[in-house]
Amino acid sequence: MTLDRLFNTVAAWALALLWVLPLAYAVWTAFHPAAYEARFDLFAPLTLENFAKAWAAAPFRRYFLNTFILVTVILLGQLLLCTLAAYAFARYQFPGRGILFALVLVQLLIMPDILIVENYKAIRALDLVDTIPAIALPYIASGFGIFLLRQTFMSVPKELEEAAQVEGMSSLGILLKIYVPLAVPTYLAYGLVSVSHHWNNFLWPLIITNSVETRPVTVGLSIFSSIDSGVEWSVINAATLMTSGPLLLAFLLFQRQFVQSFMRAGIK
Repeated sequence: MTLDRLFNTVAAWALALLWVLPLAYAVWTAFHPAAYEARFDLFAPLTLENFAKAWAAAPFRRYFLNTFILVTVILLGQLLLCTLAAYAFARYQFPGRGILFALVLVQLLIMPDILIVENYKAIRALDLVDTIPAIALPYIASGFGIFLLRQTFMSVPKELEEAAQVEGMSSLGILLKIYVPLAVPTYLAYGLVSVSHHWNNFLWPLIITNSVETRPVTVGLSIFSSIDSGVEWSVINAATLMTSGPLLLAFLLFQRQFVQSFMRAGIK
């Protein structure tokens, strides 16, 4: 083993440990009594009491429902708009096509936090403050989704579209029966990215929501784990695992499609 490879291996293991140690601590404290928060005992008793305490201490049922509605609304809106826009950019020639697509890509360079003030003004003008649509509206259009689907649609052979046109199929029928089925792995990957991002989104929901009826799990968890609440770390970590568990499960189920779709789209 060369010196360079040795350093790379050591650095990789060091980064892996830095990443996994907080997660390991959270798992340990969540499944053990509070007395074992600061000490490791291989024979410490396992318990699910921390999860029961966390579930009873805050309205997590409502938080999960709000988050599920939120990510579903955003994903459906993004899939609709991104599919139509990506198909137009991939297969139609029209004046200003390159300029418009460049403007779409500019969205990838702008941090959403920069637009918080203007977004709040717009939501307040629409009288939607403290509603789930208020959280979703700024994210319905996704430049990344348009780019990813456009790359996938451009890889579809034009002969398939021409054959469908000969059979008298409309443009919408070609999109729904040829392009969309062939892009299913990309849709799965993008759906996972979108759901994970908006499931974990914190700052904008914190600003735009004020009540339990609209708070997602990220905001609810931050309030639950505040210093003044006096909740044990074992209970806090149990609540954290409850909120992150669905995302981890989704990634484990669709990790192959997640990797393959980006490779097919030309993103390394």
